[in-house]
Parts: sequence; C-alpha cells; structure tokens
Amino acid sequence: MALSRAWDIMWAPWRIRYVSGVTAARGAPECPFCLLPGLGDDRAAYILHRGTNAFVIMNLHPYNSGHVMVIPFAHVDSLQALDEATSNELMQLARVSQGVLADRLRPQGFNLGMNLGAAAGAGIAEHIHLHIVPRWSGDTNFMPVVGDTRVIPQHLDETYDLLVEGFAT
Repeated sequence: MALSRAWDIMWAPWRIRYVSGVTAARGAPECPFCLLPGLGDDRAAYILHRGTNAFVIMNLHPYNSGHVMVIPFAHVDSLQALDEATSNELMQLARVSQGVLADRLRPQGFNLGMNLGAAAGAGIAEHIHLHIVPRWSGDTNFMPVVGDTRVIPQHLDETYDLLVEGFAT
C-alpha cells in the first residue's frame, strides 16, 4: 500500500495581482518585474525605492522578513546586457538596501545573490534581479525541512512600512 502525501495549503492572497491578467507597462507582457513598476501604486506593489535605471522591491515569496530585490527596469536576462550606468546603479542600490536593512531590522548577516538562467534556479530567468536576504542566527528552524513551509515572522505590510522610511532618507 503506497502512502500518499497530503497537500498543504498556504493562503497567499497577495499573489492575485500576478494571476489576474494585468498587462505589463514595459518589457515582456507576462513579466512581473516589468508589470509592477507600471501599476502606479508602489505600496501595493511593495516597491521601496525607484532609481533612474533600477528599483528596489520586497520579495512576495521571501526567504526571510526583509527579503528585497534590486531589479533593473530593462527587461534583460544577463549582466552583459546591462549598460554601465544600470550595472553601477544595481550595485549602488544593493549597498543602500543592505544599509537600510541593517538599520531597520538589525540582522546579523546577509545573503546576496543572483540566479542567472533557469538552470541556476532563477524563478524569472528572463529578467535579472539581485536578492538581498537579511539573516539572523536563530532564523532557521525545522519547518522547511519537515513541513515544506517557511515561517516568516512579520507581515509584508509591516516590513514595508518599516523599510520604506529608510529609503526616503
């Protein structure tokens, strides 16, 4: 007799914006990184800061509270496709983001990284993005291992309110 695994249900009402058929303002029609800046409501999109060539946004599927991404406005799939100004701004916004996260959330460390291409694990391979994940010594637990579930201790709206003030200065 084979045992079947019961499906876990996680309610994620914030994802409806992605599946509701809103069209993109620029870039590929199905790319959320192109779609979100064009919605006109940075709070609803969790955009924390807009630069000239790139923006900082909270990850809707975070590994931890405060997980943000720096994303170029240009719809490109590689670092080589970025012009020098955009490449420089991407790193500058990563530095600013790390500073804001350090000041507002007081993490003990950070993970920064890019997954370039589907084979490297990129969820949205056609539009590069840099992840910045704050880490705390006690932020790992058994849930991802035995329950296939992440525990995020703070709601996205609360984290947004805390972080957006840091980008305003």
